Amino acid sequence: MQTAISNCNIFTGNGIVRDAVIITEQDIIIGIQKEIPHAAKHIDLGGRNISAGFLDIQVNGGWQLYFSQYPTEEALFDICRASRDFGTTHVLPCLISSSHERILQAIKTVRHFMHTHGEGVVGMHLEGPFINPEKRGAHVASLVRKPTDAELRTIIKEGCDVIKVMTIAPECFNDEQLDMLLDSGIVLSAGHSAMTYEQADRCFKKGIGLVTHLYNAMTQLEHRAPGLVGATFTNDNVYAPIILDGAHCDYAAAKIAYKIKADHLFLISDAAFLGRKVQSFVFDEFDAALTGGFYRNKEGKLAGAAISMMEAVQNAVKYLGVSLQEAIEMATIRAARAIRMEDSIGRIAKGYQARFVVFNHDLSHYETLIA
Repeated sequence: MQTAISNCNIFTGNGIVRDAVIITEQDIIIGIQKEIPHAAKHIDLGGRNISAGFLDIQVNGGWQLYFSQYPTEEALFDICRASRDFGTTHVLPCLISSSHERILQAIKTVRHFMHTHGEGVVGMHLEGPFINPEKRGAHVASLVRKPTDAELRTIIKEGCDVIKVMTIAPECFNDEQLDMLLDSGIVLSAGHSAMTYEQADRCFKKGIGLVTHLYNAMTQLEHRAPGLVGATFTNDNVYAPIILDGAHCDYAAAKIAYKIKADHLFLISDAAFLGRKVQSFVFDEFDAALTGGFYRNKEGKLAGAAISMMEAVQNAVKYLGVSLQEAIEMATIRAARAIRMEDSIGRIAKGYQARFVVFNHDLSHYETLIA
């Protein structure tokens, strides 16, 4: 049966369309037109706004379960359901630095979940373990390691259809290993890295087109050593996700990044948990506690964020001064482009999934709509 969604401002990902009707059928948008089909189920949005549901390419946990601790389907359900409550309909659950066995377990779990459930998991983000120990942040030191050809081959063989993003410190790899990963089709993201500007610039020119949580766990922009941040700013084609919570970077630094990166700056949550219900947790050597609204470990290091994607969108409007349309695009189509999924998610257009977020003009009221 078709569904017709009307009386709304449609944030398509390319602009705003008014006085039109979205027609969906079996979770797919089949058109945008003027008339409501006679036999369609009708949803009247009462003049509110609608956009594609948000895409979060880096989320660690849901209401209660942390994916790196519990790489299970229960954790994926928890992440999806918590994310949906904040307008996010598509996610890449993030596995931080882990043992080889746990990486393979997570890949197997995500693949099975994607094939058997329609909950919005579109792949996974493998963050580590091949990162620079100097920039490991809250990652457990004993799990951070140098890549070997054998381990990389296994990860590619088992996970190239599941891992959409892989955060690495490129300086820890040789050229043959980088080529192996680039040829796999996995989107590589430079992060937890101590690269110089020259090293980073070379890696971007080699084909890496993404960084992980801009400003955090990377070499900073200094006037005599521009670092990974500087290389990100001078390479126009590199996408830069940002955690817009006021702790992972100052809002003024976020404004600077926005002025430089323009439509290549987008939003992520990097949430340890959503909803701020979990006050503290420990697994193995990893720990975090909610202190002053932010998750930190016993060393005082940030250990994942506490914001949702909707809060990030609200903060983009409030602190970056962007339009509502642009803030929505920072949480939808830009993220989709960064992970090469812009042909299936991130827009309201024919052929795209019928997963939406409905919101009022000041973002104070919102809901997820799957039609």
